[in-house]
Amino acid sequence: MTYRAPISDMLLSLNHGAGLKAALDAGHYGDFDADIAAAVLEEAGKFATDVLAPLNKVGDEHGIKLDAGKVTTAPGWPDAYKRWTEGGWNAVSGPEDFGGQGLPLAINAACTEIWSASNVAFGLCPLLTASAIEALDAHGSDELKKIYLEKLVTGEWTGTMQLTESQAGSDVGALRTRAEKQADGTYRIKGTKIFITYGEHDMTDNIVHFVLARLPDAPAGTKGISLFLVPKFMVNADGSLGARNDIFASGVEHKLGMHASPTCTMTMGDHGGAIGFLIGEENQGMRCMFTMMNQARLGVGLEGVGVADRAYQLALSYAQERKQGRAVGKKGDGSDAIFVHPDVKRMLMRMRAQTAAARTICYATAVALDVSMRAKDPKVRADAAARAALLTPMAKGYSTDIGNEVAYLGVQIHGGMGFIEETGAAQHYRDARITAIYEGTNGIQAIDLVTRKLAANGGASVWALLDELAATVKQVEASNDPAFGTTGVKLREALEALRRTSKWLLERVTSAPNEALAGATPYLQQFGATLGGCMLASEALAAKSDGVADAQRYVSLARFFAENITVQAGALERTVTESAESVAAADAVLLG
Repeated sequence: MTYRAPISDMLLSLNHGAGLKAALDAGHYGDFDADIAAAVLEEAGKFATDVLAPLNKVGDEHGIKLDAGKVTTAPGWPDAYKRWTEGGWNAVSGPEDFGGQGLPLAINAACTEIWSASNVAFGLCPLLTASAIEALDAHGSDELKKIYLEKLVTGEWTGTMQLTESQAGSDVGALRTRAEKQADGTYRIKGTKIFITYGEHDMTDNIVHFVLARLPDAPAGTKGISLFLVPKFMVNADGSLGARNDIFASGVEHKLGMHASPTCTMTMGDHGGAIGFLIGEENQGMRCMFTMMNQARLGVGLEGVGVADRAYQLALSYAQERKQGRAVGKKGDGSDAIFVHPDVKRMLMRMRAQTAAARTICYATAVALDVSMRAKDPKVRADAAARAALLTPMAKGYSTDIGNEVAYLGVQIHGGMGFIEETGAAQHYRDARITAIYEGTNGIQAIDLVTRKLAANGGASVWALLDELAATVKQVEASNDPAFGTTGVKLREALEALRRTSKWLLERVTSAPNEALAGATPYLQQFGATLGGCMLASEALAAKSDGVADAQRYVSLARFFAENITVQAGALERTVTESAESVAAADAVLLG
């Protein structure tokens, strides 16, 4: 089956669960017309179904090829990319002064889900370009913007992020790539980077690399890192392409999944050093790079959502077609579709509910980022920035964990055929796995949530969010709708548990950091399960209030999530608060 974007689900999530409608009503989006969102997503869905989805399996089977430093992508990919940029899809949220459409980041986030669901390996390329655009726009000189920004915004050129080195994965401060300033103000860069997504390809005639490197007299660690723009081809004064720069793909990785996305080893310095241009100030590269990484982390979270939704759609279709066994109590000859079996329904509901929750968490992060940049009131902007910072590790970590689990369940529903490549279920499982690793592993996201985001302002951002979620729970309880079942009770218990856990961790972040770190990952899971449950409940309430024809299915979805997933919050509280000693004993167990 092919992919169909679930537009109605996406719009409900965007407008209500994620808060876009409230932000619009508050005037934070100026004259932006909410109807535009529906029109954009409809067109994005059509393009994804007609152009990108058919290439998903093609890319997986053909992969990419490296020959003499040049990468050839799978058949049909350069043409699809050309059509994609001609359709204006790369420019959706780009700055209008440089060829962008200036639409909200929240709209582009929904589009990113669609690209990821239809063809996640393809969607990786513009995801990195979007991050490059943000870094250049925020920190680049006017001269560099004039040369490179419009080309990146329109998608005529693509961008990369180059952080990782073989000895410096998550520990960016250990990187060894060197940069030396030249008399003309440029820098010569020498070193090797690994795991560089779309570091080389044949879809555009130039690639703009953003490279972290260290100056000779730089301080140690992350304080001594600078960010440089390093083009594949130099650009002449008239805007035409000039000489080839000294940056080449010296290898490509053979991966578990994402076969169609070239993951390159990039070498600089074989011919005197790559010419680079400083972004921001010397030794301030991490600050500039985090501008790229935060948007990239949201994008990877949306990859998790996209792969999850694609895996769910495939599994649902298969469950309705595959016949095996009989429904309980049914008599007569012949088999029934496996969809009739309660355990299959349970798995499908888990897939659907978790995907919906992850979607809304990601969209809410995008709305918060929008408000942090668009609101007129400085306090509103600051509060929104804090909200976005708090949500980002959950958007990345929780959503990609869900992407992996949902893809796993998709294989399980297919049974033995899920283990066979021809069904496509295995590809989603393989493709999803990397999302929990790159752009900061999910363990690092959990550490960030506990040590930075929870601790910020004494936990003020967390308490404010929990108060909002408590208001939603009150609405569920006040609705007296029996279709909600025990949703209100389960959500209230989860919120109380999350509040207790948050206070416990906040007390130990500085006084007993190892205890706090031992509980970081279960805390992120607890927070995500509680947040997701409350958000789905708010969407169900909105669907009922707006008279949506099939509002009851959203109520049923919220109930399932609360009674099957959010209910785990209490156990996760105990894991966080009572397991530190068992983690501390790991050395004796693992190394004894």
